[in-house]
Amino acid sequence: MELTQFKKSLRRYSSKERAESNVRFFKTDKGEYGYGDFFLGITVPNTRKILKEFSGKLELKDAVELLQSKYHEERLAGVILLVSLYKINNEKTPLSPEAIARRRKIILNTYLKNTNRVNSWDLVDVSAPRIVGDYLLIRDRKILYKFAKSKSLWERRIAIISTMMFIKNKEYDDCFKLCEILMNDKEDLMHKACGWALREVGKNCGQKVLNKFLDKHVKNMPRTMLRYSLEKHNEKDRKKYMGLK
Repeated sequence: MELTQFKKSLRRYSSKERAESNVRFFKTDKGEYGYGDFFLGITVPNTRKILKEFSGKLELKDAVELLQSKYHEERLAGVILLVSLYKINNEKTPLSPEAIARRRKIILNTYLKNTNRVNSWDLVDVSAPRIVGDYLLIRDRKILYKFAKSKSLWERRIAIISTMMFIKNKEYDDCFKLCEILMNDKEDLMHKACGWALREVGKNCGQKVLNKFLDKHVKNMPRTMLRYSLEKHNEKDRKKYMGLK
């Protein structure tokens, strides 16, 4: 009942014009990464607003159902809800650390079982670091290396974007190793994602750390990956590295 009401509330913010714009923005033509997606034309702030209004009323099963939707915005609501449920560490009574860990493992496993529905860059980016990355901070990360070799573009993106949480905590080894695996990925979206992650290494761990990686790989890196990784460099260094391509 609550999920039905949530969907009705969400649709009050739909816009035909925005939906048509999103069809183009998210590359939905045949052969493009977003082929077959449908849009209601709802902004992310409005999606978050309605989710906040239903805070405490929607459950894990509702997130899973939202992920099955053909509408992009409802799947986005699904992953944002998963993130919200993952973050909760107390309800009416405080949860024990063990209970929190069990809850988060269930949410992680739910996410991993539904990666075929986390099927756009924005869905991945809003959720992978906060669920997968956070959970793996103190755990084995082999799932990321499996995903990095997946046929699914979105699982490959989950792999590298999840490292954003590691980078935030001054850990960059996995980012570098995954970027090496993904160096020859055919998708430009992956080049951008890797470049973004590398840029964050420079921002959080120091440009000397990033430069050591760039010095080793600059000639083999896709131009887009390199360009994104250099966004925080000064103009002189950007020109130097781009000139080595």
